[in-house]
Amino acid sequence: MPRHVAIIMDGNGRWATKRFLPRVAGHVKGVEAVRTVVEACAERGIEYLTVFAFSSENWRRPEEEVSLLMRLFVTALEREVAKMHANNIRLKVVGDLSRFDAKLQAMIAAAERKTAANTRLTVTVCANYGGRWDIMQAVGKMVAAHPGASDFSEAQLAPHLAMAYAPEPDLFIRTGGEERISNFLLWQLAYTELYFTDTYWPDFTAERLDAAIASYQNRERRFGRTGEQLVETTN
Repeated sequence: MPRHVAIIMDGNGRWATKRFLPRVAGHVKGVEAVRTVVEACAERGIEYLTVFAFSSENWRRPEEEVSLLMRLFVTALEREVAKMHANNIRLKVVGDLSRFDAKLQAMIAAAERKTAANTRLTVTVCANYGGRWDIMQAVGKMVAAHPGASDFSEAQLAPHLAMAYAPEPDLFIRTGGEERISNFLLWQLAYTELYFTDTYWPDFTAERLDAAIASYQNRERRFGRTGEQLVETTN
């Protein structure tokens, strides 16, 4: 079972368009899929679930859609945080949150405080997040922490990444038929197993999660070693 699953939840708008519905209907349905997958991960003993909710590039979308996404974010926090807390689930939100309005920033901070001690599952929502932004902000913090230094290591950078509290993802899932990483967790996905599906995110069920996990479980994770070396280390 993967310890950490990361997901790009793609296809909400196309799901709605296919049904002659406004794009926001797909995003609303997508929130329901998030709830389903959070429950499924908790039941399966997965420790970390990270979802890409809003990228730094998504500000380029039509203003009306961005506004609706922000309101949906607020509504989801209002409805879901108490349930997550009751089920011993911790919520983290990572990204450049400074661009969100004060109300949403306050709600995020309150939700993180409320669930901080929960241990069953850590759900991370990446919002106004980009992998390049993450690396650059980590570099800035690392340099500030080592004034005068000019030579750095990966180990010195790692604690400053936005998700330093979590292990690197074991399994990456992207729904919606696209097969790219799209500036998501660029540093952390270096050795992650990638899984792509044509299923639009609103149709992603616990059974489809199980199919992704089954694919992961059939792979040999070598981390630069040969298959023979792995056999030797397990014997």
